[in-house]
Amino acid sequence: MSRTILITGAGSGFGKGAALALASRGHDVIATTETTEQADALRAEAPTLRVEKMDITTDDVRRAADWNIDVLINNAGAGQTGPMADVPLDRVRRLFDVNVFGTLAVTQAVLPGMLERGSGRIIIVSSIAGVIAGPSFGPYSMTKHALEAMGKSLRAEVAAQGVDVTLLNPGPYNTGFNDRMAASMWEWFDDDASNAPATGLFKVVHQFVTEGQLDPQDVVDKMVELVEADTTEENNFMPPELKEQLGR
Repeated sequence: MSRTILITGAGSGFGKGAALALASRGHDVIATTETTEQADALRAEAPTLRVEKMDITTDDVRRAADWNIDVLINNAGAGQTGPMADVPLDRVRRLFDVNVFGTLAVTQAVLPGMLERGSGRIIIVSSIAGVIAGPSFGPYSMTKHALEAMGKSLRAEVAAQGVDVTLLNPGPYNTGFNDRMAASMWEWFDDDASNAPATGLFKVVHQFVTEGQLDPQDVVDKMVELVEADTTEENNFMPPELKEQLGR
């Protein structure tokens, strides 16, 4: 059955892969990007794909209320690393604006239509960082923990009205996102201006999360599966063995 699917953050990575895969399977995909430049690039690469510029931190999200969405994939996100003792608050606020408030804004825009029809699915791309936290990844993990709370609460609230909410929790996949996030702290952090001078540890963590990353196609395939599934679990860890490793 063909569905109308809205994907945020479709300019690259998982979002782009899912948009192309779902469109190829006959779904009506609305692939949204943060910037006009990203939208133009995606249209040039996939001329038959419907692409819309939609920055989820702006009033752009109001347009989504008119699109009669069957499935929302909340994929757009930002990353930031750094020690909690030093990370600039403006960077943390920006992270919450995108990952939490932007995600909630899009969800609130499309949810009334789903509730009116008595059907729909909302897929929230969280992270393994939504259930664990470690050195230098605190800022990002804070936002993903917030998405876990959002998703679990919403799942319980709207299930009886026919709307399914599920969380996708990828580990380290090679989209370029993890590399950019791991490097982001070095834009402002150094040995001389630190209340938590564990530079060696942060470098080890950086290396750990950027080496041996996995094939993002596996997550794209999981997104397709979640869109088309009759039912979903609350959390969907990728790779699947993470669920057992985390004792969940």
